[in-house]
Amino acid sequence: MERHQIPLYLSAIVAGGLFGWLIPAAAEPLEHSINPVLGLLLFATFLGIPFAKIGQALRDGRFMVTVMILNFLIVPIIVFGLSRFVGHDRALLIGVMMVLLTPCIDYVIVFSGLAGGFSDRLLVAAPLLMLTQMLLLPVYLLIFIGPDLVSAIEPGPFIEALIVLIIIPLVAAALTQQWAKRAQAARHITALMQNLMVPLMMLTLAIVIGSQIVGIGQELRSLLAVIPIYVAFLIIMVPVGIFASRVMRLDAGSTTAVVFSGATRNSLVVLPLALALPEPLAVVALVVVTQTLVELIGMVTYVKALPKLIPGSAFKVA
Repeated sequence: MERHQIPLYLSAIVAGGLFGWLIPAAAEPLEHSINPVLGLLLFATFLGIPFAKIGQALRDGRFMVTVMILNFLIVPIIVFGLSRFVGHDRALLIGVMMVLLTPCIDYVIVFSGLAGGFSDRLLVAAPLLMLTQMLLLPVYLLIFIGPDLVSAIEPGPFIEALIVLIIIPLVAAALTQQWAKRAQAARHITALMQNLMVPLMMLTLAIVIGSQIVGIGQELRSLLAVIPIYVAFLIIMVPVGIFASRVMRLDAGSTTAVVFSGATRNSLVVLPLALALPEPLAVVALVVVTQTLVELIGMVTYVKALPKLIPGSAFKVA
């Protein structure tokens, strides 16, 4: 399954979309099942993050500086510019900002490896990327969207989703890693969850798309406005990531990893926060899901194209 993740994920999206479209009544129960499945997926994802190696990530100087500057200084400037095209619609604006300001920490590692990038460096960088985006996302929203729009977000459900679906799985994963150092049972749990990563990702994608596909169809006219933004972001981040890597004199494998880190976004982690927003901002969740669809197609393109654009990368896809 790990060798065929891309077609499996695309198949899950198609299957979920068809199921949700053909059986609209399933949307509500599917939406109720998002949080449990997503919480389990995030626990499995966080379990694969080497929290004990944060210090090692900090010592990997040039790569880590490049990834952090790209994601938290350069990307916000690009996102602010692109978001002006939907600045007139607060729901679209909030959705675009929420998803594009948060770098991916899960399947970016897989796709980077498939394109010949040093995915192990991204794995080590993941905890720092996760913690930094959790701290900076509220700051970015306040600066770029303004206090008036941010005040429309009710903090209660937002904080609940943050705690239940992100902080608790994150802490549980860190504690399980510590437990695994001295208990065989914890090592079995860790191995099981890692083996379930691909099926859990498939299930999550199918449920998310199945629950939201009718809404996407109903809001298609509005959502069409954000698709060019997502496509432009994916295109822009290729030369930007390569340039940043050249400035820092990184090798080909590190450059590929940097480009993927700058381009892939944390849509599945952001989704529960979007679903917790009040009814007037319900479209935000659809904006986030739309980004997932565009990005997965973009990642397939990246895997094929980047080894040709970055001399020296190992082309691992037949």
